[in-house]
Amino acid sequence: MESVKIDGNHLTIEEIIAVARNGAYVELAPEAKVAINQSRSWVEEIIQSGKPVYGINTGFGVFSDIQISAEDSAQLSRNLILSHAVGTGDRLPDEIVRAAILVRANTLAKGHSGVRLELVETLLALLNKQLTPVVPSQGSLGSSGDLAPLSHLALVITTDLMDIDAESGSARYQGDTLSGKMAMARAGIERIILQAKEGLALSNGASFSAAIGALAVFDAATLLKAGEISLALSLEALMGCSAAFDERLHRARGFTGQAKVAENVRALISGSNLVDRARRVQDAYSLRCAPQVQGACRDTLDFVQRIIEIEINAATDNPLLFDPGVALSGGNFHGEPIGMVMDYLGIALTELAAISERRTSRLVDATANGGLPPMLVDKNEDAGLNSGMMMPHYTAASLVLENRTLSSPDSIGSLPVSAQQEDHNANAMTAARHAAQIVSNTAHVIAIECYVAARALVLRLKQHPSAVLGAGTGKIFKKIREIIPYLPGDAWWAPEIEQMRALVLNRELEI
Repeated sequence: MESVKIDGNHLTIEEIIAVARNGAYVELAPEAKVAINQSRSWVEEIIQSGKPVYGINTGFGVFSDIQISAEDSAQLSRNLILSHAVGTGDRLPDEIVRAAILVRANTLAKGHSGVRLELVETLLALLNKQLTPVVPSQGSLGSSGDLAPLSHLALVITTDLMDIDAESGSARYQGDTLSGKMAMARAGIERIILQAKEGLALSNGASFSAAIGALAVFDAATLLKAGEISLALSLEALMGCSAAFDERLHRARGFTGQAKVAENVRALISGSNLVDRARRVQDAYSLRCAPQVQGACRDTLDFVQRIIEIEINAATDNPLLFDPGVALSGGNFHGEPIGMVMDYLGIALTELAAISERRTSRLVDATANGGLPPMLVDKNEDAGLNSGMMMPHYTAASLVLENRTLSSPDSIGSLPVSAQQEDHNANAMTAARHAAQIVSNTAHVIAIECYVAARALVLRLKQHPSAVLGAGTGKIFKKIREIIPYLPGDAWWAPEIEQMRALVLNRELEI
C-alpha cells in the first residue's frame, strides 16, 4: 500500500497496519480539510460570543463551571497538556504510537472537534517523517479517553511562548531518542501553540486503546488461521479422526466460526492417509472439539473487529461541534466499548492458546501420542540422555497460565476520579494492553505446537514411510522442514521456535 488517505470515516485496520508497521504515507482527503476548517470557524464564533461552552472557554472535569477568558484560552490548552502528561511505565512500542497518531488524526478529520487544519497536518507530518513521540504505557483509565498517553504525544508537537525544552517530552527520530523540541527541529516540523479547544481535542478520546485494539485484531486473525494449521498438523501426527470435522456436524449446530474452522481443516488434511490410520472411534477434546472452541474464538473476533472499526472512525472528544455551530457536551470519549471487546478478545485468545497447549501435551506424552517416542526424542533408547520437547511444552504451559491471569476482565474495574465528576471509568487501555500481551503469548504457544507437531510428523513418517500428508499439511510440513531442518538429538530449540513464531506472525505458513 503506497499511501493512505483519511477523511474521518473510512479508515481500516489494514490501513492502520500499513502506516504503523510499514510506514505508508498519509494524507488528508480534500473533503476532510473542508470539514476541519468549518468546525474551527464554529469555535471562533463561540469564543467571540462569550457564551460559556465546556472545553472551549471553561475549565475541565470538576472545574467545568469556571469560565476562562478569551485571552487565556491558549494557556488553558497548554496547561491541560502539561498537567495531564503524567503517564508512567515502559514506553509503548513505536507501532502503537504511530497507530494512535493515525487514529487521532482521523478522529479530528471528521470535522466535529474544532481544531485548526495545521494541527491535523502536524500529526500526519510525524507519521510521514517517521518521528515517534515517546509515550509511557501506564496511567490511562480509558475515560476521558487516554488522557495521559495522548498528552505525552501532544507535548512533542505543541509549545508556548517560553518554548522550554524540558517541557517538550521525548521522541524517537532516525534512531535517536531526543527531546521533543530537538526531534521536531531535526525533522523540520514546526511545533504549534495551541488555541481554544485544541488541547482537549488532542487528548480526549480512547485513541491509544483503539490503536492497540486494531493491531491486536489484525494479529488475532493471523493466529486463528495459524491455530487451524497447528491443529491440522497435530491431527496428522496423532493420526486423528476426520469424522469430527464432517460438514454435516457443523451445519447441524449452525455457528459460522465453527463451520469455518472445520472447513479449513478439511481442506488442509484432504488426501491424507495418516488421518484415521489409528482407527479410533473418537479423539480427545483438544482435537475433536477444536472447531467448537476455535470457532467460538473466530465468532468473537468478528464482533471485536466490528467494534474497533467503528471506534477508529469515531468522533471521541468533548464537546463536539455540529452545524450550525452547536456545541454538544457528552461522553463519546468513554472507552467502555473498547475495554469490553479487548476483554472478549483476551478471553478468546486465551482459549485458543489453551487448546493448542493441550495438543502439544498429547504429542509429547508417550501414553497419548499413539506410539511416538516419549517427549519426541528421535528414538526410544534416546530418552533420558535427551529431553526432546519437554521444555518447549513447559514454556507453552507457562504462557497459557499467564494468559489466564491476563484475561481476567479489566473493563469491570472502575474507580471514581476528578472529585466524583468522572465516577465510572472504562479501564480500556489496561484491557487493551493485556489483550496485546495475550496475543504475543498466544503466538508463541501456537508456534510451539507447530514446531512440536512438525517434529512428530518426522517421527510418524519414519514409522509409516508410505504415508501421504494432506494437500495443505504436506506443503506446510515441507516448508517448515526446508527452513528448520530436523535435528535428531537435543539442541538449542529456542532460536528455531523463534523462527517458527516469525513464520506464524508473518503468515508464511498460510497456503
